[in-house]
Amino acid sequence: MGLMAAEGWSALGVAAFRLILTARLSVTLGIQVMYVAVGWNIYAMTGDVMALGLSGLAEAVPSIVVSLLSGYVADRFNRKTVFLCAAGLQAVAALLLVAVSLQGREFYDAYGLAPYYGVLVLTGFARGFMGPSLAALWGGLLPRELLANGATWYSTIYNAGAVTGPALGGVLYGFAGATVSYMTAAGFVAVACMVMLGVRAPEQRKMASGESRLHQLTVGLKHIFSTPVLLGAMLLDMLAVLFGGALALLPAYAKDVLHTGPEGLGWLRAATFIGSISMGAVIAFVPPRRRSGWILLGSVAGYGVCMAAFAYSDVYWLSFAILAASGAFDSVSMVIRGSITQLMTPDDMRGRVSAASGIFIVSSNEIGAFESGVAARYLGLQPSVLFGGVMTVIVVAAAAVLSPKLRSFSMDVEG
Repeated sequence: MGLMAAEGWSALGVAAFRLILTARLSVTLGIQVMYVAVGWNIYAMTGDVMALGLSGLAEAVPSIVVSLLSGYVADRFNRKTVFLCAAGLQAVAALLLVAVSLQGREFYDAYGLAPYYGVLVLTGFARGFMGPSLAALWGGLLPRELLANGATWYSTIYNAGAVTGPALGGVLYGFAGATVSYMTAAGFVAVACMVMLGVRAPEQRKMASGESRLHQLTVGLKHIFSTPVLLGAMLLDMLAVLFGGALALLPAYAKDVLHTGPEGLGWLRAATFIGSISMGAVIAFVPPRRRSGWILLGSVAGYGVCMAAFAYSDVYWLSFAILAASGAFDSVSMVIRGSITQLMTPDDMRGRVSAASGIFIVSSNEIGAFESGVAARYLGLQPSVLFGGVMTVIVVAAAAVLSPKLRSFSMDVEG
């Protein structure tokens, strides 16, 4: 038991990694506070679930567009500097929302949602660079034997911020309004930048010379498509999130089904992350090293079942519990996917592979939000979520049949 406990804390023994986790926590808090405020702001003004879906699309498109370039930049230039520039842009986006909110209802009457969507486009652009640079930075910092444990803490710290951020965002919006919420978001991102200044970035392996620029930009995608286990994990997550993501519709659920306000919405958003961080703490000390592929498939299927159950729950505490369970399942799959990515990627490709995986993972959340908005408009709010949960289970069944290497993957063999 003592050896297991020591292994669970192992990655935290690296001081620079602890600073990176602190920066990740702070920037996550800022982003989550901003998302809760924007979501409630948009739905309060429009009452339209489609508007919520479009907000996700507004962020996803620029993130996808810059993904190949951002990965190249993360591998070509200093990853710490790239993160600081991207995080600075995120802070600017939050401050622009402060300016918009100060204009009041008349500004919305005159310009509609265009200013909000414009800021979300800027946010998507910033996230497109921030994610690959930070993932590549910590992946190159830790020795190979600590990568799986590092992936666990990296995911857990994100979820810790995502627990606190939505709850804080809901409370701030409910008691202090949108302007204070956006100012707080900008402050958290600024703190993340200050913490990152203390990180001594390791020397990066230089990119291979003599390659065409097109190859250098697309090598991350080529690596994913040439690695069956990695490709299977990415496709599984992309399709599951595309169909099973209901978080974008939570403002509508909170208001129209569960009859709660922004504070209740904040806790609903936090529920998935409460489940995630609780499970992450368990995984840190009891990692899924054996039969990892089967565990990944089972966890995604469990997530889909939770979404189907959530669809018709109209009791607040039950909905909260279901979302927490979905977060626990998602935490398992997130850790395994992160471990697969780091274990199977050379250091000089980490930025580009992380950026390419963002097309599958990060942006699928926002595209899934758009899909959820469209489905909710034409199928109805609750039937659309039920459909998504069922489709997620079907995707898992297909992946289990079509990807034998993913089924047989075990971290104790690869690590």
